[in-house]
Amino acid sequence: MTISLHEASVGIYVPYLHNLSALLDHAEAHAIARGFGPDVLLGMRLAPNMYSLREQIGEANRHVVLSCALLAGCAPLAFAAAEPDIAELRARIAATIDFALGLPREVIDDAADRDVVFTFRSGATRPFTGKSLILTFSVPQFFFHVATAYDILRHAGVDLAKKDFLGPPRLPQG
Repeated sequence: MTISLHEASVGIYVPYLHNLSALLDHAEAHAIARGFGPDVLLGMRLAPNMYSLREQIGEANRHVVLSCALLAGCAPLAFAAAEPDIAELRARIAATIDFALGLPREVIDDAADRDVVFTFRSGATRPFTGKSLILTFSVPQFFFHVATAYDILRHAGVDLAKKDFLGPPRLPQG
């Protein structure tokens, strides 16, 4: 069985981005039902030196955008530096989905052995092949941030289950 680079990246990212957006729906409903503003949840973190929920969602989006742009050989989608609320986070997730789905599948698939360079916020760089970027760095980073966002919400008492993280069962795309 062969799995394309597009399936291993965009095909994985998009459903979990939808799940991440749904987690925000649960968070907002939880906050409203308990009489506090949803921004309280966005500022929560699991440990003082970890990113907040807002930042975890931003990092999940960032890894999708940067890795897909590197694979497609195009400029990444950019978001304003403002501190987003839940509605803006949902909009950013939707824009990230649209960006990833809008990239040519064949260009992404052809990037498996192409050299790419990931640039960190600090300006430091790390070289990869397209395949190693996805399999050893960007997808694991993405899942770390999505899982941490889920964990922050669970810790805050939001009524979530594993199915909210995983989303509905999906058939493999061909």
